[in-house]
This record gives sequence, C-alpha cells and structure tokens, in this order.
Amino acid sequence: MINEQYKKMLEGKSIIRQLSEFATDRGRQIGYENVFDYSLGNPSVPVPEKFTEVMKELLETRSSMELHGYSPSLGIVSVKEKIADSLNRRFGMNYTGNHIFPTTGAAGAVAHALRCVTSAGDEVLTFAPYFPEYNLYVNMTGARLKVVPANTWNFQINFEKLEEMLTRQVAALLINTPNNPSGAVYSAETLKELSALLERKQKEYGHDIFLISDEPYREIVFDGVEAPYVSKFYDNTLSCYSYSKSLSLPGERIGYVAANPRCRDAELISAICGQISRGIGHNCPPSIIQLAVAEVVDETSDMAVYETNMNLLYDELTSLGFTCVKPGGTFYIFPKALEADEEAFCRKALAYDLVLVPSGSFGMPGYFRMAYCIDTEKVKRSLPALRRFVEENYQ
Repeated sequence: MINEQYKKMLEGKSIIRQLSEFATDRGRQIGYENVFDYSLGNPSVPVPEKFTEVMKELLETRSSMELHGYSPSLGIVSVKEKIADSLNRRFGMNYTGNHIFPTTGAAGAVAHALRCVTSAGDEVLTFAPYFPEYNLYVNMTGARLKVVPANTWNFQINFEKLEEMLTRQVAALLINTPNNPSGAVYSAETLKELSALLERKQKEYGHDIFLISDEPYREIVFDGVEAPYVSKFYDNTLSCYSYSKSLSLPGERIGYVAANPRCRDAELISAICGQISRGIGHNCPPSIIQLAVAEVVDETSDMAVYETNMNLLYDELTSLGFTCVKPGGTFYIFPKALEADEEAFCRKALAYDLVLVPSGSFGMPGYFRMAYCIDTEKVKRSLPALRRFVEENYQ
C-alpha cells in the first residue's frame, strides 16, 4: 500500500516549483527571454574558473577509483580538514576535520542536524519569514516546527514573541541568515541577544538547546553589510552550509554540517550524522565533487551582479510605493504586496509576464518574493512591465 503521508504531499506541491514550471511553459509560447521569471533561486553566475580547472586536473591526474569510488561514510578526511582549516582562518574558530560532515547540500545538512539534536515530540522554533521546506525537514523527523512571528520592521528576531514560545519542549532553533526570502542578515547585536537568551533558558530548563544555522547565502552580502559567523556567538551551534550559492554549484549537491567544537558532544556529531545517513539512505556526496570543492574552499563566484540587481529592483519598487526592507544579502527581495491577498496580487502580475512568489508559504501573508538571480539586462527589461502592472491595477 502506498504511504499516505507522502501521497498527501502531492497535494501540496511547492508553489515556487509550480511557478517555475509556469514560467517555462510560458517561455515556450513567447520566448523565455520575454518571461520575467523571479520564481526560483537558481544561481545564474558561472562557477569560478578555478573550479573548472581543478575538475579537469582531477580527471587527468587521479585514478578512477579515487574520483568515482565510494567515499568514506563520514566524508573524505583530507576534504574535511581543508574545510575546517578554511573556517578557522576566516572566522577564528578551532574546528578539526572531525567536526565536519559532508552532505548533499544545505538541505542534507539541515536534515542531519535536526535528527542529531531532536527526538520525536520535541519542538523546533524558526522565524517568519522562513524557507517553506523547513516544515518537511522538521515535521518528518517526528519533531514539530513552530514559527515565531516576524519583526516586520527589519526582519531581525522578534525577541518578545521568541521568549513566549521558548518553552521547555524546545530542543532546537532553526535560523537562516542571510535569509531566504527577506534578504535580511542577522546583526552581531541580534546574535548576542539570541545567545544570551538561549544560555539562560538552557540553565533554567536543565537541557541543551541547539542552534541550527542554515547558511547557504553566507557569502552573498552587500556593500557595508557584515554577516557574522553564527557559531562565534553560541556554543551549541551546528552550522549547515552549501556551496550551491557561493560557487554556483546547486546541481552538484555539496555542503556540510560543522559542529561547533565547544558544543555538547562535539566530537560525536559527525559520527552520529554517519549513523543518521544509514537510516535515511543519504551516504556522502560524490567523491570527485568533495575533492574539487576542497581545492576552492576560499573561492566564490563573481556575485556582484546580485547587488546590482537588488539595487535596481529596490529603487524601482520603493519609487512605485512598495514597502520593502532593503536586503543585506542573498538574491531575494521581499516587498509587501499592494493588496492584502498576496496570491491575488501575484496572479494579476502573471498577465504582465511577471512571475512573483506569494508569501503565504513563507509563513507571512501579505508579501511576495522576487529571486533576482537573473541577468541584469532582463531585470532592466522587467521594470517597465512592473510599472505597467502597478499603474494599471493599483493607481
């Protein structure tokens, strides 16, 4: 008999994927260059040239077994050591390779981290607006996701609501900074306040509260904005990272969990993740991709285009009367819709070939998301369509 839980999930297909498929179908009709598709956060800039060179060198100089054979269940030791060394140099940490567990992207990292520090019936808190797949990542472990309402002023943490919801049942908090969908970057002040609250609650409740930090956009921050390294602020932190955005490698599915060396049972986290892999059939990312990424851990793609696109959209949106917190990073912007029903707003936009994502699935109705990881030329061509949409429907 088919599993009814997964069967039911077919009824709740991701709105982001649905809109991306609509954009593709519409592109077949009028040419995709004429569809202003702001639906899917698929990095648009090329991989660094060095990554391509490394891949070629590996294929030319390493054995087939080394490149295409099974990786150790906890990841390739030399790769883990290079990741640890990079984090130590860049953020003043003291990781060893034993604190690193390679995964299939940040999704795989978060899935492992959640299973590592929660049990069935525990609560996990996250903050609106949040990535919709968190519902599945958390709830299908047997834990329960609860959402702290947003601080809409600047999308930092709503500490008043957090303290109300941070009960004895909470085993972990799941944060995402820089944030999808808002583009907000948690400040050092926010992280210090969060750390102090969690330390106090750990003592009050007599059990650990882990901070799972989802960080795939860590390198995409804009001029004048600092993205503090979360693990510097709180001992019981598991950092979940992906090279999908920093190296424009989303299809390669490569990331890691990094256990703060000061966290509870830090030396066991990677090994426990290995046991979790046995249960969910994860195993490690491909050997060749682990080896290639290890040679470019300090590199990034040229991501300046994202800030250019953000400024173009922010200036146009605010000039048209949208309320919008200016993103500090990522390639997303999250304005307030011009009517209460954000789904109706986004449906109207489709008539102008503007593909916008309504915010209900992000746990925050009344807004919409634009993923501006597209060519700047296309962003510029979308602005007249955006103006026509607003003028003909809301002015």
